[in-house]
Amino acid sequence: MKRTPPRSTPSRTDLREPAGRARGSLRDGYAVAAAAALVLAAALVGTHLQDRYGTLRVGRPPLVGDWMPHVGPGTPAALAVAVAVVAYGPSLAARLPWRPLLFAVWGGALAWTWSLALVDGWQRGVAGRLTTRHEYLQVIDRFQDIPETLRDFHAHILIGAPDNWPAHVAGHPPGAPLTFVLLDRIGLGGGGWAGAFVITAGTTAAVAVLVTVRRLAGEDLARRAAPFLVLAPAAVWTGTSADGWFAAVAAWALALLALAVTGRRPAWTGLGAGLLCGLTVYLSYGLTLIAVTAAAVLLLGTGRLRALPYAAAGFLVAPAVFTALGFDWWEAYRLLVTRYYQGAGGVRPYGYWVWANLACTVLVVGPATVAGLRRGGAELWRSGRAAVLRDRAPRLALLVGSALLALLIADLSGMSKAETERIWLPFALWLLPACSFLPGPRGWLAGQAALALLLNHLVLTGW
Repeated sequence: MKRTPPRSTPSRTDLREPAGRARGSLRDGYAVAAAAALVLAAALVGTHLQDRYGTLRVGRPPLVGDWMPHVGPGTPAALAVAVAVVAYGPSLAARLPWRPLLFAVWGGALAWTWSLALVDGWQRGVAGRLTTRHEYLQVIDRFQDIPETLRDFHAHILIGAPDNWPAHVAGHPPGAPLTFVLLDRIGLGGGGWAGAFVITAGTTAAVAVLVTVRRLAGEDLARRAAPFLVLAPAAVWTGTSADGWFAAVAAWALALLALAVTGRRPAWTGLGAGLLCGLTVYLSYGLTLIAVTAAAVLLLGTGRLRALPYAAAGFLVAPAVFTALGFDWWEAYRLLVTRYYQGAGGVRPYGYWVWANLACTVLVVGPATVAGLRRGGAELWRSGRAAVLRDRAPRLALLVGSALLALLIADLSGMSKAETERIWLPFALWLLPACSFLPGPRGWLAGQAALALLLNHLVLTGW
């Protein structure tokens, strides 16, 4: 299959001359060292604050988890997947036909995420994750009459309310618990099925990101990003956090939007994008910020005016349905803010988490993404406005930058103090394509895999 090369290759100056490559590699090293220093500072300062004051409410700052070196049944598989992707991932990504590549990426992401989850064992790593006292499966029996439960949902959000919802249920719109209620209704009840669903659905986000990058920035850059989307440290939390499912829904909303604004027939893809965008708002309040990346997709598309009416019509469906069933999104969000400060959110210090959250993000996206973001920022700095909309490397940098902006807005809001290793998965996944700017992908892939393996084997994470 013939592929059209990009009009501007990633890191042009660095690839042109040995001196340029050396300077680029040195700057990458500086960026990664600064990120490592941020993580170390968050760990040292966080441990001191937690030991002395107990206000961080996490076991292994800046992560939710406990120090517990261990191996498990997933360890050999995780090592095998890591070695295979590092050795063969870049070459396969370059030569496989496009559709088989998409299936290979999903299969690789599934293998990587499952193997990491099973490092903790079946019960502790998969089946038991979504059954703990804060999680969604605790409330399945309270949704016998779904319309009645939705009408009464607001009355149980605050801590002092009778039969108040568990933390994660109170902290999300009812679309989140309804996911697992509906799974239970079709015979897939219990923690094992819930965990399997989250991993299977969540890993499709890698395919959605790949489809979007190809449409907006070209196939060459998408192929270069493919192995990094497979071997992402984020997989530690995609399996088994419900936020992995939320991330997939948001990613497919953006992928369909990209198809709508670049295709000749935007009706069905635009409508689908709108439907999923509307659904994301009822899965997580924080996913309203996906609008920042959606705006970037619209800006980079040539057919945005044709697609917008269909996307807008699709978007209205979920709010109309939930409102008709008695759920008031705005009232629920107002009560959630109160509930947030009634719990750990009112104790956790903003002055620490506003920067320690970013250290969590470094651990989620890995050192290669840090270096890729540096190169993407440099690409945008060198490019004029016309080049950003015309050349493929700056277009990718703009897409990635929009996700970073959404993440920073969430950080400054103060509504994401800790637990961002799972909460920010829908934004963090869109930072990974920055790795396509990097030369020598195998070394960077090895670094990504090593970080994920160390995290999963040294820390028993909360998800």
